[in-house]
Amino acid sequence: MPEPPRTLPLPAPGRRRRRARWIVRATAGVSVVLLAASGVGHAMVTGVNEGISRVDAFKDMGKRPRAGSGDGMNFLVAGTDGRDRLSAAEKKRYHLGGAPCHCTDTVMLVHLSAARDRASVISLPRDSFVEAPARKDEKTGRTTPAHPIKLNAAYAEGGPNLTVRTVEHMTGVHIDHYLEVDFTSFMKTVDAVGGVRVCTTRPLRDRYSGLDLPKGASELNGGQALQYVRARHLDGGSDLGRMQRQQRFLVALLHKITDSDALVNPVTFKRITSTLLDSLRADAGFGTREMVALGQALRGFKPSSSEFASVPVSDISYSVPNIGSTVKWDEERAEKLFAAVRADRPLAVHKKRKERATVVDVPPDEIRVQVDNGTRTRGHAARADKALRATGFATTGTPRNAPAPADRTVISYDPRWNRSVRTLAAALPGAELRPVQGQGPVLRVTLGPDHKGVHKVRAEVPAPDSGDVPAVTGDEEECR
Repeated sequence: MPEPPRTLPLPAPGRRRRRARWIVRATAGVSVVLLAASGVGHAMVTGVNEGISRVDAFKDMGKRPRAGSGDGMNFLVAGTDGRDRLSAAEKKRYHLGGAPCHCTDTVMLVHLSAARDRASVISLPRDSFVEAPARKDEKTGRTTPAHPIKLNAAYAEGGPNLTVRTVEHMTGVHIDHYLEVDFTSFMKTVDAVGGVRVCTTRPLRDRYSGLDLPKGASELNGGQALQYVRARHLDGGSDLGRMQRQQRFLVALLHKITDSDALVNPVTFKRITSTLLDSLRADAGFGTREMVALGQALRGFKPSSSEFASVPVSDISYSVPNIGSTVKWDEERAEKLFAAVRADRPLAVHKKRKERATVVDVPPDEIRVQVDNGTRTRGHAARADKALRATGFATTGTPRNAPAPADRTVISYDPRWNRSVRTLAAALPGAELRPVQGQGPVLRVTLGPDHKGVHKVRAEVPAPDSGDVPAVTGDEEECR
């Protein structure tokens, strides 16, 4: 039978709109961190500092987690759902209607290592089931006891202060600085850097957002970028797939900023920062000195220096009385993640890569492969079977000799599995593709004398349970 469509039931329209907008704010907020840390002069940073709106996110915090090891620095980037400066035409075109909830659509924890050689970006789901710590109301003097809440509602209830308190309470991570943005300047920001280049392994079309991209590389302007990061009807990965695209966009933006003259050209820098600061609020402690110190430390920062992760979850539809459907964290795996942040360690073990894995559409673990040896070299098929399994393919584990010698490596496949064969072909560059009607779901590889090895591949949408602390480095997500 043909490969089943990779789609999942979609959430209600209102919920889809609320969940999809977080990246727009997060991109602007993380961009400010990156720009501030890019090596610009003191005078230029002073001008930037004067344009930032201030918010008291740390007032009367009381007992807090201890600061982490060394001089690592933690930012909490909150994206609110403000949209009052968008025109009616923009709201209609980009499906941004509805009344704002005055809550956070995204919360991201950004950790800069003590050595300033690594940045870790952790996404905290907006619907996370969390406990808001007890707090005293300044106006009434009454104390509100600790209580369960969705993470995004902490802002509506107690503003930046309760948001910081809640994240520190749940993660045990000491927050050093708070940044808050909305998405009204997102499109202008992308246009200010001259557009952003992204890559996709297949055409992306979403009639809901209007996204229409061909396979390969595309240069996105501000409006197209908004569609790219908001598109939700593209793959069976749902939120996982959208998050992966959002992370790619952050990497692409970082690459564009650090690879252009934006950080050394005063005119370009002024244009970009003015756009970003139009919607930025930060704590009073994030000032000129901090910006300059980061700039001196982070010169030469590259996408390979960054890593991205989201909090591991155990239930994406955890029902709570009087709260509704929430996202429940996997406590054991989440603690490993935040323990790494507190200890200033990488989120996962990053091995030196001799080759960059090719991103593929169909995950290799969904592809069944039989390997046959068409050469005179003993053990050739067994080694290839092992290598294919190591990169994720579901091989039969029973390599065998081909009925006849092969002049070259051939992959035979049933045309109904034409998407799967492209994934296998990426792992065996140069192999001939040979369609065979009625072959069925198992793809067959006949090794020829030209076979030299297996190239690494990885899924475009990662498996949700791919490790204790699933993380990906920026260079893996970089468009090339």
